[in-house]
Amino acid sequence: MPPKLDLRVNTKTVQQGTVEKLKDAILSGMFQPGDRLVEANLCASLGVSRPSLREALRSLQAERLIEIVPNRGPQIPVLSWKSAEEIYDVRALLEGEAAARCAVSIDAPDVAALSAALAAFRKATRMDDPGERIRTTAEFYAIILRNCGNQIIEQLLESLLARINFLRAKSMSLTGRSRKSYEEMNAIFTAIKKKDPEKAREAARLHVANARDAAKKSFQEM
Repeated sequence: MPPKLDLRVNTKTVQQGTVEKLKDAILSGMFQPGDRLVEANLCASLGVSRPSLREALRSLQAERLIEIVPNRGPQIPVLSWKSAEEIYDVRALLEGEAAARCAVSIDAPDVAALSAALAAFRKATRMDDPGERIRTTAEFYAIILRNCGNQIIEQLLESLLARINFLRAKSMSLTGRSRKSYEEMNAIFTAIKKKDPEKAREAARLHVANARDAAKKSFQEM
């Protein structure tokens, strides 16, 4: 007798899929800062119900990828350069410290995972896949944060992740920036693999500084 299968659709899966699709669209630049998100159009494009869409929009609002404006509805927020600079300042401090701590405490399996994430980023760069570049960069840093031994650093940077990813998308939109990012991330990886905390801190902070310069150019072109 064949086994019974539960064919019911999990609504959480639909909502999560909706969140991921919208997040990819926002980070890829399909929607620009200030654009309104019209619910009827999104439901039709995504093939989801309005309740599922609204749940997804609430998730995106919590991550600050969208904002709900009174009498206007959901829209892509306009991130000022001043706010972006403040995020880069925090990143330089926290990511530098996280990389240094990671170099001391990371184990062999996670060194291998970090290498795999870096290789995946390089492949995404060669394929010119913006969404995959962002995903693999986030995975690279997630491994570093997981191994830094400080949950507060990890939580603070995770709370900024959506905005960091938005800025990554902006900076990597510049010609040649992804290739430079790979070189900088490889320097971070090499220092961590060699268990050199000061080199890891230096490489991480340089990477943030260069990303900041690239993002500033991108903002100036808007």
